[in-house]
Amino acid sequence: MFKSLYQSFDEIADPSLGAPRADALREELARRGLAGFIVPRADAHQNEYVPPSEERLRWLTGFSGSAGLAIILEDRAALFVDGRYTLQAAEQVDRRIFEIRHAVDDPPGAWIETHLDRGKLGYDPWLHTPDAVERFARAAAAAGGELIAVETNPIDAIWTDRPEPPLGQVQMRKLSLAGESARAKIKRVQAKLKSDGFVVSDAHDVAWLFNIRGGDVAHTPLALAYAFVPRQGEPKLYIDARKLSNRIRTALSALAEIGEERELLADLKALGAKGAKLSFDAGTAAARLTQALKEAGGAPEVGADPIALMKAAKNPAELAGARAANLRDGAALTRFLAWFDREAPKGSLTEIAAAEALESFRRETGLLKDVSFPSIAAAGPNSAIPHYRVTKASNRKIEKGIFLIDSGGQYEDGTTDITRTIAVGAPSREMRDRFTRVLKGHIAIARAVFPKGASGAQLDAFARKALWEAGLDFDHGVGHGIGAYLSVHEGPQRIAKTGTTALEPGMIISNEPGYYAAGRYGIRIENLVVVEEREIAGAERKMLGFATISLAPIDLRLVEPKLLTKEERDWLDIYHARVRKELAPIVDAETGAWLKRATRRLAA
Repeated sequence: MFKSLYQSFDEIADPSLGAPRADALREELARRGLAGFIVPRADAHQNEYVPPSEERLRWLTGFSGSAGLAIILEDRAALFVDGRYTLQAAEQVDRRIFEIRHAVDDPPGAWIETHLDRGKLGYDPWLHTPDAVERFARAAAAAGGELIAVETNPIDAIWTDRPEPPLGQVQMRKLSLAGESARAKIKRVQAKLKSDGFVVSDAHDVAWLFNIRGGDVAHTPLALAYAFVPRQGEPKLYIDARKLSNRIRTALSALAEIGEERELLADLKALGAKGAKLSFDAGTAAARLTQALKEAGGAPEVGADPIALMKAAKNPAELAGARAANLRDGAALTRFLAWFDREAPKGSLTEIAAAEALESFRRETGLLKDVSFPSIAAAGPNSAIPHYRVTKASNRKIEKGIFLIDSGGQYEDGTTDITRTIAVGAPSREMRDRFTRVLKGHIAIARAVFPKGASGAQLDAFARKALWEAGLDFDHGVGHGIGAYLSVHEGPQRIAKTGTTALEPGMIISNEPGYYAAGRYGIRIENLVVVEEREIAGAERKMLGFATISLAPIDLRLVEPKLLTKEERDWLDIYHARVRKELAPIVDAETGAWLKRATRRLAA
């Protein structure tokens, strides 16, 4: 009935390939005189989503998660992942070849110190930040060894069918959607600079700065490119010319000099020879870039990205686009929820069928460009895996219990991300209790009022209080930033224990507390919120709060009203009244009738 155009459910991991590929890599390392090699899950821009040609970690180990790192030595190897991926890694990787380590509890540096036993440890300087290189160098030295930069990546020498680098065509973003001209953005960046210039290594920054979008990676409309913004004068954009039509090249040439990516190192060396002091983003700049400047006599300053906060605080046009995209997306999700309630009781629905159906409802809006990430469609025990990815091998039939769907869309006017947890059949008392505690946390964030200057770390506990009171918790953050037709995970703002960036008006953040009973079920409720100013009578400080922009029913069958305060019940009733008012006119009659029932007032 439905099909997917933007996501695949094929199994992309084959643990049996780990041994022969590890052997081939060891032979190549021996030929180069290396005792080991570090393989990060990264491209030269430190992107979350990378093109197939950069999936070296997945090719070597089978692990397909968005964050990880492997170290292979002559006699042992290890894969380091965070808590999101420990279960996934165990299923995808040959554990006879690769030990699986928790990257926080057992960091790679400590493992290197214990196991390197002298020798030269290789790394690709295009795939690590300067800070990471310093940490690995200290660890190698502590083991009596030496960290060595390679000229070419040894995996590329043995990856015989490696895909070609992407050549997605660049498009200019309409000013009506961007809300600010590229020329004005360039001037804003230049006004912030204290050094002689800024090397723009984050492809998301390049996209925002020049008002361009591309097609080089899945699910995020990026054109992989670099830029250099001098404190004064004309910037330079470094991009493969094959990605530019004559019209686009003419438009960009009015803003910057255009050069090939391979010109960047030569330009940095030329600037270094003049003693230039240049700024680099600590999170995305490849070590090779700072090394090139320093080797030529320049002074690299590695620190905060001056563009990140500008990009994070959305302007009125971007916020209007986000609201429009979320309204449209909410209607598609509500159509899916109504359809799901009709189909799930029949007993034949699967996770893949549900994910395909939701994507199809989004495509029927006529404006979907892509999904913003592969949908997390998880039934029963699979819903207890926060970053579960359904494949044809893992595809589970949706039976009585809980179904969790975490998904989003990429539209030209905005990026969406929303999660709903759905009861299939009558939920247990425990499920209702846990769901309601998660809901209380979600409402606490939605209703939060806080002084200007407060960070996400100061709000994180709001979402956990009701769970903590029952001796429960969850291991992921409460919320991440969202881009404007860019990445579904955008920094630096976040609501988490590590979210130290002050929240500013215009930032879009997810609100997604959860609870996971391992091997049984999982719960997450996610909406997107916008930071906005709050007027409070008698306030002595400027105050901020959140406006929810995601619109879709929250499953009342999972709510235990007695656990909610009057204020929490009122919030839910008001939210559902708004969902009904805004979505009813744009959904079909059958969905509208379902929506009316799904957003009824909550009985005390």
